[in-house]
Amino acid sequence: MTGTTSFADALAAGTLVLDGGMSNQLEAAGHDLGDALWSARLLAERPEAVTEAHLAYFAAGADVAITASYQATFEGFARRGTGRERTAELLALSVAAAREAARRARVTRPLWVAASVGPYGAMLADGSEYRGRYGLTVDELERFHRPRMEVLAAARPDVLALETVPDADEAAALLRAVRGLGVPAWLSYTVDGRRTRAGQPLEEAFGKAADVDEVVAVGVNCCAPEDVADAVGIAARVTGKPVVVYPNSGESWDARARAWDGRATFDAGRVRGWRAAGARLIGGCCRVGPTEIARIARTLGAQ
Repeated sequence: MTGTTSFADALAAGTLVLDGGMSNQLEAAGHDLGDALWSARLLAERPEAVTEAHLAYFAAGADVAITASYQATFEGFARRGTGRERTAELLALSVAAAREAARRARVTRPLWVAASVGPYGAMLADGSEYRGRYGLTVDELERFHRPRMEVLAAARPDVLALETVPDADEAAALLRAVRGLGVPAWLSYTVDGRRTRAGQPLEEAFGKAADVDEVVAVGVNCCAPEDVADAVGIAARVTGKPVVVYPNSGESWDARARAWDGRATFDAGRVRGWRAAGARLIGGCCRVGPTEIARIARTLGAQ
């Protein structure tokens, strides 16, 4: 955060560059993420590594760091024997690590911290975030998300990133849970074409956030780059809000093998079209690293 400028004000003033994938940056630095907690494990074991990953993206031109809390949940840490008090400390640490990176970054532009709130499926660590339809009610999903969101909000991020949401029902739960926290949020779905991963039309899915004052942007992430353009247009038309987009590399995640498969299709040149259609938060997700974020920053800065 800078001075008294809010994240919403900064978003209204222009386009912000998001960072790229946390996991691929940590792996590039030699860290093993081969367990159910994924990058969240390093919050407990190597928090400095998380700060360094954020620093790499700020140096590449990112304006916004998304915290390593995507897969950090009370339930997930409990399976590793970590109690609720310590888990709350680690959630708060995810925000502090990004803040520390912003403090150390040798840049003069404002830098922002988005606290990641991953979907229920991320906690399951079986690829469910690419399917949705968990068999839980909206009330049950709200009870899962709210305690973690309260802790993250208390750590004073600039915005909550309600991200990689595969199902409009889960979005409804998240939108209930964000009310009253005092922190703005963006809502981004993972999609397949013009539908959520659970199969709902994007018009319906984005519409759930249209009248939620806490939501300052809507859009998509962790999807194929080819699916972004249509989603931007739908999100802008249905909600009238700024649009957030950060697709993955174009490769697909094999949950059984815990590996990425296929060919990378990410092209930073596409961001011109995304911005023209209404995107105001633009970056990358899984397998999109600092090199690609630097290209996005240069492309957007050249317009």
